[in-house]
Amino acid sequence: MTRSSQDRPAPRGSRDSANVSAAPLAEVGQVAYLEVVAVNNTGAFLGWGRPKDLLLPFNEQPYRPTEGKRVLVIIFEDDQGRPTASMRLDDFLYDSVDEAQREGGLSEEAANAMAPGKTVTLVIGDRTDLGLKAVVDDRVWGLLYHGELPRQVRRGERLTGYVKQRREDGRLDLSLMPAGGVKRDMATDKVLAALDEAGGFLPLTDKSPAPSIKARLGVSKNAFKQAIGGLYKARQITLESDGIRRRENDED
Repeated sequence: MTRSSQDRPAPRGSRDSANVSAAPLAEVGQVAYLEVVAVNNTGAFLGWGRPKDLLLPFNEQPYRPTEGKRVLVIIFEDDQGRPTASMRLDDFLYDSVDEAQREGGLSEEAANAMAPGKTVTLVIGDRTDLGLKAVVDDRVWGLLYHGELPRQVRRGERLTGYVKQRREDGRLDLSLMPAGGVKRDMATDKVLAALDEAGGFLPLTDKSPAPSIKARLGVSKNAFKQAIGGLYKARQITLESDGIRRRENDED
């Protein structure tokens, strides 16, 4: 990273701004996916739900954006206190919780809020060989693994996620599904809903390929196996060689 912690975005709500619309799309300190509404000799200008468009200067552009397209930016205050956008996210964001704390960009309280199992806000970034990079709480990069995504997500999408684990180096592995019992409950609900929709029989078993399970239910194979195990013990389904069947209330 090339910028000092003093150059990083101020915390949310730290800017006292007039001329704020009823529903701004983003605030200073946030990462957002904004539309380029104009390009001129000064730079690009982004719509962010306020009366005055947001400046994206040339020196904050790794490439020249096109009017009408969207760009992923972080909003910070320039030397004169004016809100400004940058596409150079790596200059502002940290690669790990440890790095953020070491450089003074993350308080102990904020770091604790990124512990395993915690609910966080994510903004989806670029695709990698392993998965999708995502910005955690507008401060730290994390990773969503391809094989664990319950649904397709879009670049720039802001959504709720969960910290799956914090690795030894402080890097964050993320999930769109909560851990533990809540995750199993969600998988159980999806299995029951799919059974109802399919007339009571679902051609999936614990031997089915993980991609088939995810395509049909949007859950991992492990979550599916836990869900059908619980449903079987609760006598809500029967297990057949080629699938699972919902039991009728009057079955033995």
